Amino acid sequence: MMPRLCIPHCSIVHYNQASEQIDSLRHISNHEVVNEFMPNYDQKIARQLQLPINQVGATLQLLDAGNTLPFIARYRKEATGGLDEDAIRQILAAATLLHNLDERRETILGSIDEQGLMSPDLRVQIEAAETMTTLEDLYQPYKPKRRTRAGIAREKGLQALADLILQQVKGNQSAEQLARPFVKDDVPTVEDALAGARDIVAETISDNPDVRGQVRQKALRFGLLRSSRIEDTPDEKGTYRLYYEYETLVSRLKPYQVLAINRGETEKVLRVKLDVAERDWWQAVEAAFRPDRRSPMAGQLEQAIDDAAKRLLLPAIERDVRTTLSEQAEQHAINVFASNLRGLLSQPPLTGQTVMGLDPGFRTGCKVAVVDPTGKVLATGVIYPHEPQKAWGAALKTLDNLINQHHVTLIAIGNGTASRETEQLAAELTRSRQDVHYMMVSEAGASIYSASPLARVELPNLDVTLRGAVSIARRAQDPLAELVKIDAQSIGVGMYQHDVNQTQLAASLDDVVETVVNRVGVDVNTASPALLTHVAGIGPKLAERIVAHRDTNGVFTERTGLKKVASLGPKAFEQAAGFLRIREGKNPLDASAIHPESYAVAQAILKRAGLKANSPTAERSAALTKLQVEQPLAQLAAELDTGVPTLTDIFEQLLRPGRDPREDLPPPILRSDVLSMDDLAVGMPLSGTVRNVVDFGAFVDIGVKQDGLLHRSQIPRDMTLSVGDIVQVEIMTIEKERGRIGLGWKG
Repeated sequence: MMPRLCIPHCSIVHYNQASEQIDSLRHISNHEVVNEFMPNYDQKIARQLQLPINQVGATLQLLDAGNTLPFIARYRKEATGGLDEDAIRQILAAATLLHNLDERRETILGSIDEQGLMSPDLRVQIEAAETMTTLEDLYQPYKPKRRTRAGIAREKGLQALADLILQQVKGNQSAEQLARPFVKDDVPTVEDALAGARDIVAETISDNPDVRGQVRQKALRFGLLRSSRIEDTPDEKGTYRLYYEYETLVSRLKPYQVLAINRGETEKVLRVKLDVAERDWWQAVEAAFRPDRRSPMAGQLEQAIDDAAKRLLLPAIERDVRTTLSEQAEQHAINVFASNLRGLLSQPPLTGQTVMGLDPGFRTGCKVAVVDPTGKVLATGVIYPHEPQKAWGAALKTLDNLINQHHVTLIAIGNGTASRETEQLAAELTRSRQDVHYMMVSEAGASIYSASPLARVELPNLDVTLRGAVSIARRAQDPLAELVKIDAQSIGVGMYQHDVNQTQLAASLDDVVETVVNRVGVDVNTASPALLTHVAGIGPKLAERIVAHRDTNGVFTERTGLKKVASLGPKAFEQAAGFLRIREGKNPLDASAIHPESYAVAQAILKRAGLKANSPTAERSAALTKLQVEQPLAQLAAELDTGVPTLTDIFEQLLRPGRDPREDLPPPILRSDVLSMDDLAVGMPLSGTVRNVVDFGAFVDIGVKQDGLLHRSQIPRDMTLSVGDIVQVEIMTIEKERGRIGLGWKG
């Protein structure tokens, strides 16, 4: 029995072509630790990822013990050597791949053993295989198949004749003479015997692992992918015009091209074919199966080679190559989506604002919701400033009254249908007011949230159409807290999200949400179940129990109070406590990212600095800085029996208690007037917000109806843009008739 790798409840991961699903590390309430990971995994992974073996080994042991990725990355830096979550996730993904590879290896070994076909050399090759592709190539000749032509020929007793062809037997007899002994009732003629034998040879050639491997490698380097239009299928918008007559080397295909071609093929607009030059596949075959002109079976082998290539080998290689291209393209698209989501969730909150959310619309009107700085709904309504009602004046009056009545300081406008027309309304409303500004907010997924069970619980007395306006307002106040309520796949910050592996996409986006939530931290007394779910060690069931306990017993006054929540055991508390904040509680340290296990160290530091946990910020900063100058961290860490990384983090938290890392980023752009295409001029400098990052550049909101495109050629090579970034650009081109704006980089 193979030892099992413990993959404790952690995120579903994928590393390159890994698509296997493992349990969620965060949801450890039902966790059952499986001991022992496969020997040498640490060595293999260290070599693969070019990491020190001790760091990899320590990380695997921590994962094996049921620790979550955020907890390991934040609170076990001494063990891991300071590996971040991305590195730990790569280690886990690599371990999962190795584990799956070993499981498949055992299955294959067992299958071949059962067939009685195992040889010492084959066993060595299988045990040495380091990739799933190599393993499957070795297994191909022994894999149970449906009833093939070769299988039928074997049933007729033609394997021996096929062996004569494969061996290129010498002698004075002709091929027909050699085949004559195999003629019988179910093989009526010599030609039938030779044809059946060639079928066996063709399958043998196609199944040969060396042949497959070499042809696949050639196809990936030199294969030509061709696409053409299927004439009787409409493409009214010309979506796939670029690919009507398209040809390029497989090695030059871009990920977005692969996904576009795949979609066109799925929609039956395109016909796609992979061509491998004869010289490429023939050389690979001939290296293992060379016809010998001295053999009467040379012609039979040549025929079998041709048949093997056209009927079996090349179609299989085409499937392999297309699968590889698709997996790589999908992974790239998923990475882009994840990066954009990370940027969106990391946008700074606008605290202390009373916000009016506007969910724009034409015929059904613009939905309005006003929320106070805590997100509590103060007022809702509907206005009809646009077609067909055109009640512009009445809409202005209604909004003006709401602003005055509730002291609104910010208007958040959803960026969907009628958004720019509604922006003109907000601009007119705020143009003469210095105390109110507006901003555009992504409304992706707002309608999904509005109809969700969570929205019904949070806003039970509101019509579903008004809940979207509330969500838009709250997104301006705290994008992270609001957007976690929505399925991440519904947040439109990627391309081709419906064309990629949905399990991998969901896993990747879930990883992003987990990372951002735990990096920021969560106020346990105000967080929704949706937000608490993503805290390390909690998950959906515990999140609901925490909120229920809070509703029944009042707010938590200290972190240790979490231990009274039903089913929240010691392990869950250990994993979650450092990421949960309690503001104005009994212990000021509970508002920080310092883990309770390090409170004694934190208090010792405060004592040496002559401080209390609630000392004023200025006094605290001066005293702690002085302490760091007077005593080296390494010496202090040794005296306090802790590690330097942990001590460094504690000092940072004591200096800036409860700091939200998002506050270090530039705040969103607040506007008081709207621009039109007519207001733009080439060379005009503008500030803009990155709304989406794609392969060919970034779309930037510069305050006009149409986002401008900052082409990748305009972005500095050392610059990586993320959704939510504030950038300085200039107008390069204006195409009014096509609604296109080209942007250049200003810095």
